[in-house]
Amino acid sequence: RHLHPSSALLSSLPGWDHRALNEKKIATKWKEKKKVREGCSLPGSSWEERLANAVTPLWRLSYQEQLQVKYESQRKILQTLTSRLEELGIDVQKPGGLCCPLRPVVPSPVINGYRNKSTFSVNRGPDGNPKTVGLYVGTGRARNIVCVKTNHVENIPPKHKQVAQCYEEFIRCSPLDPCLLFHEGGHWRELVVRTTSHGHTMAIVTFHPQELGQEALATQKALLKEFFTCGPGAVCALTSLYFQESTMTRCSHKKSPFQLLHGEPHIFEEVLGLKFRISPDAFFQVNTGGAEVLYQAVRELGQAGGDTVLLDICCGTGTIGLSLAHQVSRIIGIEVVEKAVEDARWNAAFNGISNCEFHSGKAEAVLPQLLSSWEDSQPLVAVVNPSRAGLHYRVVQAIRNCKSIRRLLYISCKPEGEAMRNFLELCCPPNPGKKLAGEPFAPTLAIPFDMFPHTLHCELVLLFTR
Repeated sequence: RHLHPSSALLSSLPGWDHRALNEKKIATKWKEKKKVREGCSLPGSSWEERLANAVTPLWRLSYQEQLQVKYESQRKILQTLTSRLEELGIDVQKPGGLCCPLRPVVPSPVINGYRNKSTFSVNRGPDGNPKTVGLYVGTGRARNIVCVKTNHVENIPPKHKQVAQCYEEFIRCSPLDPCLLFHEGGHWRELVVRTTSHGHTMAIVTFHPQELGQEALATQKALLKEFFTCGPGAVCALTSLYFQESTMTRCSHKKSPFQLLHGEPHIFEEVLGLKFRISPDAFFQVNTGGAEVLYQAVRELGQAGGDTVLLDICCGTGTIGLSLAHQVSRIIGIEVVEKAVEDARWNAAFNGISNCEFHSGKAEAVLPQLLSSWEDSQPLVAVVNPSRAGLHYRVVQAIRNCKSIRRLLYISCKPEGEAMRNFLELCCPPNPGKKLAGEPFAPTLAIPFDMFPHTLHCELVLLFTR
């Protein structure tokens, strides 16, 4: 039930270095990182530099220095968790002053151009052109937003930049205005580009219909399709071109269906020898190479045997569960995005995996029903990979109150946010008033994975046991 220091797989992971990092050096690089971030507001820097500093604030540092900065950041998060647990009366102090051991940051196999999904906005550029496709510099509150092209952003691959440039060319030739603010009218909005290691490219154009009729909409869709299949945009060689009519900032397929204008309905990716189908709005780790390293570690940390059921909460297209399917008796996945669940079921069937089931719906509605009649004799290992909003309180309740779950892996891209609340709910003393009657968990091991080189972010895997 406990991770042995001699674990062969984890010891072989890149960056799995048990030597203590030089704290003084880390502190120095942390100060350098702050200077880099502050550089995004320097009046003498170009717009491209300002964007690079805002989106990828560590891009000027060597990669080893970036990892050291991130290690210190994750250490501070664990120190916060330790202090919060002590405030609850839980004695968790371990050597080093943390509630559990913190391993060095596991590096990404790919450092530049690693993103397989990019979202581009449409707004006024530095030259005042309202039909500029890029990323924002500035804030709405300060009313100084400028949309800057991503030519100098290290983590966005050339293919994504190419599609964005072509989309910009298209909307600049269109007589329709961009939709900068909903109440001001306009139509052309953001662009999402997804790519895979197989060379597949999916583009999704979001369009505000305003008062346009069906005939006018059909004309715009035909022009967009023609541009990317026969016109200048054909150079992008799109596998899929989608169009979504949306009157909201973010809109699911259920609220406003993705309309396939050209090509295949899905793109495909391979992870750890398995093939995965990806829909327009399905969640997939943004760094495919980094995801493989992460999933290998999850396999090891889960320590699930042949009689174990793996509970994959917020499972997306099923990547984590399916990668562990061969070593457990059954996989149960839960995901709120219906199209992602369809993909997960297809992925299981295509890869010949039959010991799995995927449930569509909110985890707070599905999980309590699943666990209410669970047989205690069936051992459960839970893996949760929620959005930045964290787990709903009812999900934590269901996990805490299920005696069969002795081991829990929490994967978080923002552990200092709402995930921290979840950590405390999992570890606090039993509280019948809050319906947390089950035995509390304890943090056992923390491993940060650098899924986002050049940025300040890490994917933290926290192992909880009881």
